[in-house]
Parts: sequence; structure tokens; C-alpha cells
Amino acid sequence: MKANLGSLKKICIAVFILLGVLSATKLDELKFSFDFSQFFPEEDPDLAFYDSFVEEFGTDDNFLLIAVENKPNVFQQDFLNKFQAFSLESKGFEYVLESNSLTTLSYPLKTSFGYTTLPIVHINDSLQYQKDWHKIQEDSLFINVLIDEKRESLVLALQTEDNLDYKQSEVLLNTIRTSLKSHDLTNYHILGRAFFYEAIVEMQRSEVLTTTIVASILVFIILLLVYRSLPVVLISVFSIAMSLLLFMGLLAALGKELNAMAAFYPVLMLIVGTSDVIHLTDSYIRKLQSGISRYASIISSLKEVGMTTLLTSFTTAVGFVTLLSSRLVSIQEFGINAAIGVLVAYTTVILLTSSLLISLPEKKLIGRKSISENWVNYLLKVNTFTKNYPNSIIWGTVVFTFFCFLGIYLIKTNHEFKQTLPAKSEIAIDFDYFQNNYAGFRPLEIAVMSTDGYKVTDFEIAQEIEKLLTYLKTFKIIGNIQSANLPYKIINKANNLNSAAFFTLPDDKATFIKYQKDTRKLARKQLARFINGDETIARINGKLQDVGTDSLKIVYNSIAQFAKTKLDTSLVTVKVTGKSILLDKNSEYIRSSLLEGLLYGLLLIGVIMAFVFRDIKIFLISLVPNVLPMLFAGGILGFLGIPLEASLSVVFAIVFGIAVDDTIHFLGKYKLGITQGLDKEAALEKTFAQTGRALVITTIILFFGFMVMLFSIHQPSITIGLIISVTLVTALILDLLLLPVLLRKLI
Repeated sequence: MKANLGSLKKICIAVFILLGVLSATKLDELKFSFDFSQFFPEEDPDLAFYDSFVEEFGTDDNFLLIAVENKPNVFQQDFLNKFQAFSLESKGFEYVLESNSLTTLSYPLKTSFGYTTLPIVHINDSLQYQKDWHKIQEDSLFINVLIDEKRESLVLALQTEDNLDYKQSEVLLNTIRTSLKSHDLTNYHILGRAFFYEAIVEMQRSEVLTTTIVASILVFIILLLVYRSLPVVLISVFSIAMSLLLFMGLLAALGKELNAMAAFYPVLMLIVGTSDVIHLTDSYIRKLQSGISRYASIISSLKEVGMTTLLTSFTTAVGFVTLLSSRLVSIQEFGINAAIGVLVAYTTVILLTSSLLISLPEKKLIGRKSISENWVNYLLKVNTFTKNYPNSIIWGTVVFTFFCFLGIYLIKTNHEFKQTLPAKSEIAIDFDYFQNNYAGFRPLEIAVMSTDGYKVTDFEIAQEIEKLLTYLKTFKIIGNIQSANLPYKIINKANNLNSAAFFTLPDDKATFIKYQKDTRKLARKQLARFINGDETIARINGKLQDVGTDSLKIVYNSIAQFAKTKLDTSLVTVKVTGKSILLDKNSEYIRSSLLEGLLYGLLLIGVIMAFVFRDIKIFLISLVPNVLPMLFAGGILGFLGIPLEASLSVVFAIVFGIAVDDTIHFLGKYKLGITQGLDKEAALEKTFAQTGRALVITTIILFFGFMVMLFSIHQPSITIGLIISVTLVTALILDLLLLPVLLRKLI
């Protein structure tokens, strides 16, 4: 047996080193991505409608806004010349389809000789600047769209190709920054999909690197303090690092794209791997100290701990798999990848760590007494406390549960998009700038569909659209509203000496038809942006302030209600659509999919535990200390006023998947004691003495491991790390205090 195990360990070590080298060569192939569609709820009727809408009109986030500041005001000839040069140059940028600014746009004017144009800003005539500004204010068409109310900045609005990827976004942004620098325009702000893509991907890369380094250092320090044996620590760290390397290499080989949740992978792998290592190493060292040989000790430890660790790894993976019940692709992907990672960590620990442990002489591992008697004494005191004060523990649990439910009742879903941006980053600063000075970032899309054979180009339909436009302007959070009526208003104004009083839809059908002919001739391209090919759907678009999902839902419902009650439904039907409303619908599904997924997880894990322990009472007892931590996590969200949003749904899967590990280890050791002929009290004492220490140590590592997320610049990651850390400590306390009481009273 010794010879066979000796050969096997060498093969295992060689195979893992080879796999590690192959994984390292794959790391540069890791893909990072960011797409709002990852957060769209699947199988949703609104998503199906939006997909068909996009086929007609294209996406609603294919824009890039560049606001260039010039204080005290933009009406200075030198600045205007530089901004115009930049605007003209932008028309030739790669991936740009259209470029507009106040220095390149003009007013149409109807004369006796036909249509001509007037510049909005007379760049070369500074005496006209004040008059130009008054005209802009009078029309109000460009205020908070291409120029701010204080006239301290101008905006260049670029329409880009749809769905630019990261490399294309990077090329475009580098071109823009180079052009701005060459024209000496240094005080600027950018907003748009390409900028978000670049910033979020850079954040993901930084987060993965930072969390890996910090968590690795933390794990090393904790293991060194616990074992006080450098060889043991080096074996543990090497095994854990290898599991992380293999996992990341596997993701690269599978072509997986890492999204905003990727920063959790290093932390998860390190702490899950550490937990497995500690349980195996503790058992192995304890057997060596009792005089058993290396090979006999490892076999005994694998029999004793290996199956339990397999069960805990499997249940942790199941916890992550419950995320498949989410309607969000990004959350589903995280769940699958995390589950794969847990199983990779288990396989690495069982095969590689075992091989490394038996490669060291006994004296290297037990030279220092790594399992202190103080641990045993303290843990036995906890056991005595549970025996002396069972009723106090039960009533304390009841009160704790009540406050958890109270906190859950207080949970809000009024999530703001800004909360997902890196704290104090360039993109967060620019986002704030556009929020405070312009119409906002969130796109608003409204589809107006004609009925009964009408076309959206008919005068009657245009009147209904105008009613809706007037209503939309009553919302302060909606700006930059545009529709198919805009060209008609511009032509009407042009036919009336460019007077702002005539920036309206023509009053009679005959005039409308007359202007329609001019519009089709002079503004065909602009009109096509708002009307589909067969003229059955008209598009209204605008921008929304980021005021929170609950507040925006009220706006969406108000628009729908107005359309049903104030518009002629025999002529038109109206539907609010767009990426913004799809993102906001997440809150409707998070609670239901969360509960559904956790229910499935509980049932599956319950079946597994009932099969393993073959005792329905133990199965029922095990549920209590695992459901309560999830309730506590929800309660924290409620009491802290943290709105529930997509990424926070992983909190419950992580808590559920990891918290159950301690319960399984505790009950597994207790059941083993009973089968060995020990009575209930003796079995509990053995469980506290031999398993309690590993539970405490792994929870300490879990706590500080997730606290690493406090170093993140991503606010949701900070929140998730904090909540999971505190909740897992609560799970340990429940296992050590409540489980013994339940075992004594119910078995």
C-alpha cells in the first residue's frame, strides 16, 4: 500500500503541475465583457417586444456624448473655433454614423427662393453671441441637450454603430481623446455605452487582480497564525493557488466571458479551497499526533473528512446552481462558473493537498503542536453553555428570527444605476456631471403603433403623438424628447420666419400634408429614425434621470395609464420599451426567482442530507441554522436601507451554499460518534473538540476573505462582501449554539 500511494502521489503532483502550466498559458485569453443585455430578464414579454423594436429602429444606447466645459461661458470665439474643429473632425471617426453639435447644426428658413439655413451659433461674429443665446433659450430645443442652462459647456452628440465591443469602444474613445487633446479641449466629460464598456471592463480586471492578491496574503497570514508551521502553510497556499489557477484557466479554455461578478471568483476559490484544506489538514495532523503513520493517516482522514467535504462542496455548488432560477443571464453565468470553481477546489484539495502532505516527514508537520488544548477547552465550554441554557438559546433564536423578518419587510427595490459604478472613478464623476447638467443617461423609448389601417404619418396620429409629448414634458426627470413630429415642427418654424412661436405641429391637416412633402424631401434620414418601414410604428425617445427603479416604475405606469385614458385608442396603442425599463424590471423578478431558487436548493440538499444521514429528524434540524442566516442577510438589507438589485441576489446563494457546510461537518462528526457507540453527550463533546476548531477557523477565513471586498471600488461588491461576512459568522454561532440544543431536545 505504501509503495502504491507513493507512486500515486508523484503522479498527482506531476499532473497538477502540468495542468497549472497549461492554465497559466491560457490566462491571457480570459475575456472580460460588459453588456446591459446581460441584466435583461429572460422569457419576458417586454424583452420580446424590445427585440422586435430594435430590429425596426436599432438599439437605444448607440450614442456617445462629449461635454466640453468652458467657463464662464462657451460663447468665446477661440473656444467655439476649437470645438467646431473637433466636431467636424468627429464626422470621420471610425464607428461614428452621425455627429451633431450647436456649431455644426443650423436652422432651416423658407424664403421666396426655397429653403436656406441659418447658423445656430455665428462663430465668427462675436456681436451675435448674445442674440444666438437668447434664440437657443427661446426655442428650448437644445437646452440640457447640446448646451447646459448655464451655457458653461457644449455637447458633441455622436451616434455610433450598434453594439460596439470592447476593442471597438477602446479604439473610438482613444480617437476622441486624441482629437480633444489636439484641439486643446482638456476639460471634458464623456457618457455613453462605449465609455461604460471601457470603464467596467477595466474595473473588472483591476478587481480580479486586487482581490486575488489581498485574499492570498490574508489566507497566508491566517494559516500561519493557526498552524505555526511554514511547511503546512506553504502546502495549503500552493494547493489553493493551484485550484484558482486551474479554475481561471478552465474559464479561459471554455471561452467564458467574465462580467461584473468576476471579482468574486478569486475570493470564492480561495476561501472555499481554504475550508477544504483546513478540514483535511486538521484531521491528518491530529492522526499523526496520535502515532499513526503518514499513509495510514491520510487514508483515514480521506475516509473521515473526504466524504463530508465532498458533500459540503456539492451542497455549496448546489447553492450556486440555484442562481439558474434567475432570469438574468449574468447571474446564471455566475452561478454556473462558481459551482464549477467549488468542484475544482475540492478535486485539487483531495488529490494535490493529500499528495503534498504525505510527501513531508511527520516531524515537519507535528514539530510544533498545532492543535492547541486551549481550543478544545474553549469549545467544550461552549458545549456546556448550550447544555445549561437551552431555553435562553431558543428564545434568543425566536427574537432574532422576528427581527430578521422585520428587516425583510423593510427591503426596498429603488435601485439607482449610479450605485453600480466604481466609486470616485472618472465614469462616476462624468455620470454625475450629465445627471446635474443635462437630461441624464437612461434611454426612454416609447412605441406608438397605429391601428385600423392608419399610418403613423397620418395627421390624426401625429396629433395623438403630440398629446403624449406634451404629457411627457410634465415630468422633470424626462428630457431630450424627440419624435417623428420634430421635423414637422422645424419645417413649420422655418415657414414662419424661424419664429419660436411656430415651433409646433401645424394646426390643420392641409398644412401638415404640405409640410410632410418638404419633410420627406429635406429630412428623410431624420424621419426614418422615428418611423419604421411600413409606417405602422412611430418612435418617441428621450433621456431619464437616474432617480431609482421604484420611482421610474411610477413614471412608466403613468405613461401607460395616460395612453389608455387620454389618447384615442381607436387610432393608436402605446408601449413603453427600451433597455432602461428592462433593467428596471429586474426588481420584479429578483424576489420571486430568489425564493424559487432557494426552495429548489433546500429541497435538493435536504434530499441529499436525508440520504447521507438516513435520519429525517437530523434533516429537519439541519434546515433551521441554514435558513436563519439567509433571513438575516435579508434583514440586514432592510435595516441598512440597501435596495435589492440583481447582483445582491448572489448573497443568498453564497450564504446558503457555504453556511450549510458547517452544519454538515458538525452533524457528520456527531453521527459518526453515535455510530461508534457514544451516547448523545459524549458524541457532542467529541464533535466540539474535533470539528469545532475547524469550523471556527474556516469561518474566520471566510469572514476576512469576504471582507477583502471592502477594498473594492464597486459599491455592490462592498455591500455583498460586508453582508456575507457578517452573515457567515451568524451561521457559525447558530451551528455552535442552536444545533446542540436541537439535537438534545428532538433526538
